[in-house]
Amino acid sequence: MTLTDQLTDVRSTPRRTVLISGAGIAGSALAFWLNRYKYAVTVVEKAGALRSGGYPVDVRGTALEVVRRMGILPALRDAHIDVRRLTFLDSDGGEVASVHPHHVTGGVAGRDLEVRRGHLTDVLHTAVRDDVEFLFDDSIDALDQSGHGVDVTFRGGGRRTFDMVFGADGLHSRTRKMLFGPEEQFHRYLGYCFAVFTLRNTFGLSHETVMWNSPGRAAALHAVGDDQVHAFLNFAQPEPPFDAFPDPQAQRDLLATAFAGAGWEVPALLAAVRDADDLFFDAVSQIRMPRWSRGRVALVGDAAYAPSFLTGQGTSLALVGAYMLAGSLADRDHTAGFAAYEHDTRQFVTANQGLVGEGGATLFPTTARALEQRNDRLRGLSAMPSSEGRPAHSALALPAFMPMT
Repeated sequence: MTLTDQLTDVRSTPRRTVLISGAGIAGSALAFWLNRYKYAVTVVEKAGALRSGGYPVDVRGTALEVVRRMGILPALRDAHIDVRRLTFLDSDGGEVASVHPHHVTGGVAGRDLEVRRGHLTDVLHTAVRDDVEFLFDDSIDALDQSGHGVDVTFRGGGRRTFDMVFGADGLHSRTRKMLFGPEEQFHRYLGYCFAVFTLRNTFGLSHETVMWNSPGRAAALHAVGDDQVHAFLNFAQPEPPFDAFPDPQAQRDLLATAFAGAGWEVPALLAAVRDADDLFFDAVSQIRMPRWSRGRVALVGDAAYAPSFLTGQGTSLALVGAYMLAGSLADRDHTAGFAAYEHDTRQFVTANQGLVGEGGATLFPTTARALEQRNDRLRGLSAMPSSEGRPAHSALALPAFMPMT
């Protein structure tokens, strides 16, 4: 075969087609890398548009190298929030300690990033929107795998066949349920429920977080600027309140019961949550799975290995996982690629999921004794955070993948 024949054969070979469920951080990052490796990428998103707003998220360690290789690191640095102070209060509202946030998160000042979730998804979308097909206000209704591909039926009635399908649809992934069964078998509940919402900044806060604690309860105000604050309520709960998850009014009632009699600004927060139009309520939990793929379908991000916000690593795992999954498929078929993805990424995921114990003990002690011990540790912290960060954040050295020929 001549060189001309080879080039003609390459150009005439159809691009492999893939469908990604979810246009969030994991899904958009995966779309970016699969497009880089010459896949024809479609992303389906059940929301009618990109989701703006949301609680700020962190990008640390290995994930910083991922966004650098994507070319979006400068844009994220420009959007860095730079929260400078975390103040802990006792049950009466008195100050316990005021520390740099990295003392608690294990982050590295001057290197790690905190950005609004909506800003990160917008930057990722901008990087791929001209090369990737997006289907908003739709979702996967059924999957049927065969030897030639995955037959997908969409909620909107359409039907298409793809070479591979990826679930990047979050903690309560519908793709995972269709592929592996009910969530309960993979869901590891960590003993807390939480709610987040936004309200006007009438508290005089700027680029800081203030957290109130009593045993088993926490309330925080997170100010990323001067105009708005993110309110956060967290409480210990022996069993997940499954009946409240689909019912916003039940969520508000549960919060009112859990925080009855609380001091500081908590009564004002409970009043504000009644009218909040962006309330998000969920259990604090992880997803732990023995496998992240089956046949031609694989999971990425929270759908496969949600670490919980207690680790602060959900966004970083999503970015790193997307890079590793796409790269593992750069010059392999789906069988070998999925096996490499799981083999090369799992240790990093396990290390970061293991941070959950540190996060829960530091932020949300459930007994008076544990709370006092935590406060004593906070009072003894030095003025400057570590310049090293937690080893788990950078536990994976990113390989350089070869694009498919």
